[in-house]
Amino acid sequence: MKLVSFIYLSLVFGLAVAQTGTLTGIVRIEGKAIEFINVFLSGTKLGSTTNVEGKFSIGAVPAGNYEVKITGIGYQTKILNVTVKSGETSNVDVDIKEDVSQLQEVVITGTMKEVTKMDSPIPIEVYAPSFFMKNQTPNIFEALSLVNGVQPQINCNVCNTGDIHINGLEGPYTMILIDGMPIVSSLSTVYGLAGIPNSLVKRMEIVKGPASTLYGSEAVGGVINIITKEPFSVPSFKADVFATSLGEYNVDVASGFKVGKASSLIGVNYFNYDQMRDINDDNFTDVTLQKRISFFNRWSLHRKSGKNFSLAGRYIHETRWGGELQWNSSLRGSDQVYGESIYTDRVEFIGSYQFNASSPLQLDYSYNYHNQNSYYGIVKFLAEQQIAFTQLRWNKQVGKHELLAGTPLRYVYFDDNTIGTSNLSMNQPSVTFLPGVFIQDDIKFSSKFSSLAGLRYDRHNVHGSIWTPRLSFKFSPDKNNTLRLTSGSGYRVVNLFTEDHAALTGSRQVEILNDLKPEQSWNLNLNYAHNILLQDGFINLDASVFYTYFTNKIVGDFLTDPNKIIYDNLDGHAISKGVTLNADMSFAHGLKIISGVTLMDVYQVQNQNDMEKKIPQLQAPRFSGTFTVSQSISSAKMEIDLTGKINGPMHLPVVANDYRPSMSPWFGLINLQITKTITSQLDMYAGVKNLLNFVPKDPFLRPFDPFDKYVSENNPNGYTFDTSYNYAPIQGAKIMIGLRWTIQ
Repeated sequence: MKLVSFIYLSLVFGLAVAQTGTLTGIVRIEGKAIEFINVFLSGTKLGSTTNVEGKFSIGAVPAGNYEVKITGIGYQTKILNVTVKSGETSNVDVDIKEDVSQLQEVVITGTMKEVTKMDSPIPIEVYAPSFFMKNQTPNIFEALSLVNGVQPQINCNVCNTGDIHINGLEGPYTMILIDGMPIVSSLSTVYGLAGIPNSLVKRMEIVKGPASTLYGSEAVGGVINIITKEPFSVPSFKADVFATSLGEYNVDVASGFKVGKASSLIGVNYFNYDQMRDINDDNFTDVTLQKRISFFNRWSLHRKSGKNFSLAGRYIHETRWGGELQWNSSLRGSDQVYGESIYTDRVEFIGSYQFNASSPLQLDYSYNYHNQNSYYGIVKFLAEQQIAFTQLRWNKQVGKHELLAGTPLRYVYFDDNTIGTSNLSMNQPSVTFLPGVFIQDDIKFSSKFSSLAGLRYDRHNVHGSIWTPRLSFKFSPDKNNTLRLTSGSGYRVVNLFTEDHAALTGSRQVEILNDLKPEQSWNLNLNYAHNILLQDGFINLDASVFYTYFTNKIVGDFLTDPNKIIYDNLDGHAISKGVTLNADMSFAHGLKIISGVTLMDVYQVQNQNDMEKKIPQLQAPRFSGTFTVSQSISSAKMEIDLTGKINGPMHLPVVANDYRPSMSPWFGLINLQITKTITSQLDMYAGVKNLLNFVPKDPFLRPFDPFDKYVSENNPNGYTFDTSYNYAPIQGAKIMIGLRWTIQ
């Protein structure tokens, strides 16, 4: 009897085994194996976790069709449909993407030390490269157009110079960091944002509101920190190449390799646009013609002793011009045909050194050289800038207190051919020597409540002592709700001619009424974040109320005299206030939505004859919104992305009796992109930019007389040539096609 039972059980077991199979595979990101990724079969209790080689194995899977879900903190959830056959092993090779919107992403910008996004007392927005790939662009400047409350603003219709506005504040109030170093500032804000290879960007962190306590001058409106990838995380070869129907070509190549204990990455970016177009028939180029090449190289040395060392360098060379269609380089600087021609050369170095594993000290250092050789019509502008920066940081945990202190030292040399660096008949370059010290205390009173207090002191060699405090509170009653209250002060020392392009272009005369004093600001920001975790995804909601009060604000008066721009410190104050709302939704079946709206009011209050006059900020829409809607189709290995930005009316720089509207219309710039995975190493994408074919009207004043030679003829209003009236790119719909190729 026992023998019969044994034979029966053996047959049953053998039959069961024969009706099951095994599912194996490997999970990668950009060709690199990822461990600790969860893989499970929906509707069952079967699952596994990837090992250090990114491999997983699920045995005894009943034969049939399954939905396989791949999840991991910091990565987008991916769904696959697989078939498991009896007695066979089914293998899948999975590529996933980063998703830094999730709760445990590590950030550094708000506190200058690593902390999870959820634990940070400062509200920080984090964006991974996968977000910007949904609307492929050739540079960081254009990519930021999809971030709510951030507005890349074109300031000149001829040479397409631009800056980045945060919550309505102009570009000079935004500090651009690369790996935490103040690299892009002052002179380089005009043309230095291009040429950063997108393939080398690990993530972008954005802090809205003053951060001068940690970063000093220019961090008044906010900070954008571009975090580059560690060399060891870059594949052996990665290329991203695309072209548009208008003749734009962009090549982005990166490579990572090891030499002994050191690892290195090399990145090259090349952009070319050499097609003269004039869709509005004003005899001027619609978009400036550009040729740009950028080289980036970073080395990292990681030792067991903790004495880590990194050094990165970047070189950029760019030529660009815009103007009348008859212009060529032989006419540079002449008054025969109007053209704006800019040659830029730029060198940067960034590095850090950790003394040892147990030491709380770290040394940061950077240097950049920027040379600009340019003509705006017949106006010649030659400028050279050097910035050296070093900072010794100390970080120590003492009970409930996490202390951070630093001794930054910044040296800025600037010289140009304008009245800004001259004294009577002598050339007098501007030299800024700015030593400082800051201290920050992050106190965790409990798991629910913490505060952060900071104070910075800078000693400016011209303006003397400058103090900037900051105080923040964070309350999290549970893991899904967080309330943050942040207040702080900011300051900014202005270099007028490097920041206001209108002072150079066209034919207006610049007049400075008095010695310009540093601007000061006070800010208050209340932020609430609510996270909803779903069985098949998550929803993150975020809302902020902000208020910033400025004194000594430097303003340019374009209206008093149509032939002048008059600069002075504002006799009064300025205010930026508003509300931002963000929603980030992700679902297991491939649908992801990121959207946001900003409602704001930015204006100046000027004292005139014992009365206050409210003057609205130019090019600051009261309403703006962004959206990204993505749908992944796993069966077709395809992703569809619809992205866009909508702007409400904004005040524009008109002149007296201008026939052009002083307010822009409502408009939207919408893009569609489809990405197809061909193999685990190759993706192709195609799409349409500016799907609605929106083009602004009347960007120029008197384009037929750019040198103002005939202003007295048939010109009753006394108009002069002007290029500053702008609210959107002068470029219609265009088709784009590209590919991404990765070799591990």
